[in-house]
Amino acid sequence: MTYTSAPGVLSPDQLDRYHAEGFLFMEDAVPPGVLGCLREAFDVWTEESRNHDGPYGETIDGRPRFDVEPAHSADHPGLRRVASPTEVSDDYLAFMRDNIALEATTQVFGPNLRFRESKINSKLPGMATHLKYHQDLPFGPLTNQDLITVLFLLDDVTDDNGPLEVVPGSHHGPLYDHWHDGVFTGAVSDEVAGWAKARSVTCIGPAGSAYLLDARLLHGSGPNLSTGPRTLFIVQYHAEDAYPLAPNHLPSIHDGEIVRGRSTNRVRCTEWSIDLPQKPTMASFFAQQADPAPAPGTR
Repeated sequence: MTYTSAPGVLSPDQLDRYHAEGFLFMEDAVPPGVLGCLREAFDVWTEESRNHDGPYGETIDGRPRFDVEPAHSADHPGLRRVASPTEVSDDYLAFMRDNIALEATTQVFGPNLRFRESKINSKLPGMATHLKYHQDLPFGPLTNQDLITVLFLLDDVTDDNGPLEVVPGSHHGPLYDHWHDGVFTGAVSDEVAGWAKARSVTCIGPAGSAYLLDARLLHGSGPNLSTGPRTLFIVQYHAEDAYPLAPNHLPSIHDGEIVRGRSTNRVRCTEWSIDLPQKPTMASFFAQQADPAPAPGTR
């Protein structure tokens, strides 16, 4: 099925809810046949990871494509991140280019959209990976703030397997500092994280559903305490007239590709400011939060 000529997929009430709360749940966002193909590709990568004792593979900027948990082993594989899977899987690439959440994004930002980045984040049973509270926009500032993150649920997400935690309405608030003591930690301060945790709600749902997230929304997640996996395919799209102000921390050959509409050859600038991020040298954001390093000569 293609969605390039589909009518509006979000109702006025859904759009109002997204703008008010900064996130929105979408049922049946991944067709069953596509879901099976995406899962199968990830299962193959998980099996391949048994042959490695650390991060491996290579992205276009020379960092490892596949990141594994510190406790990863051949007997207990802990593949937790695949960077830019659209570069190594035709199924992920095709789905990134045509899905119902992308069509919904045209209702939020208008008809002309670009692809920014993609990744798979997985939490296998018993693994300790978690994400500290953060906002997405500080990692990839643009000339305007029309950036959206889509989380496609490849597994059932429950309260026990490390679901996303979001703070409704926090996208209306400030952009918080992700630098602390001269280090780009990729997370907000402990003080902000404390009240964010207290006000958060969990984003659960069946495999095949999706969440739209405003890039300013505060969010994080805990470890997987269940006996089943929790795997997400995460994609970012932005308005066509939003141009990067810093290098993409997940660069790919598809970065900037127009996925809806056309090129206008215009740049739209809005008034806002933020400290530029530090591009990570590690395999993934998980490692960046766990062991952040100062940016040489920056602060």
